[in-house]
Amino acid sequence: MPDRIASVSRTTGETDVQVMLNLDGTGHCVAKTGIPFLDHMLHQISSHGLIDLDVRATGDIEIDDHHTNEDVGITLGMALGKALGDRKGIVRFGHFVAPLDEALVQVALDFSGRPHLSYGLQIPTQRVGTYDTQLVREFFVAIVNHAQITLHIRQLDGINSHHIIEATFKAFARSLRMATEVDSRRANTIPSSKGVL
Repeated sequence: MPDRIASVSRTTGETDVQVMLNLDGTGHCVAKTGIPFLDHMLHQISSHGLIDLDVRATGDIEIDDHHTNEDVGITLGMALGKALGDRKGIVRFGHFVAPLDEALVQVALDFSGRPHLSYGLQIPTQRVGTYDTQLVREFFVAIVNHAQITLHIRQLDGINSHHIIEATFKAFARSLRMATEVDSRRANTIPSSKGVL
């Protein structure tokens, strides 16, 4: 398999985002987005997905975190798509159920080439620290659309907002790791009965 490494830069009138990732890494992460809680969640993706990740962003956070949060998701999604290339030889599907204390979240995903998000979180508070919890959905919408994946997120239990969100990111990371693993029996073929994703 070729190296599954990608570097993507995206600059708009609102943000400047750079993402570098290695899908076959060890979980090393640098996250400097200006949004501390988002940085914490990016560390979960890296650590539990065993993805080396370097994310640096500047944005108009003096207004709010929305643009930076969304554009980090967009750029990360683009980098995932770029690193996977034509998606030959991957497992394609991934799923995981992650507990964090009382919270329990299930994630299932498919590198289908068809963007879709089913989002089933019921986060009880408007904020975790300074982070607007509505931005969790926006982050995953951005990833789904730009990595072209089908993603289902289901909250099975939980009353603590931080726990629910962190369990979601951990379950996403482990699902991502499963789906992007190389399947030795695929013999470098597209993982689809149609021969194309």
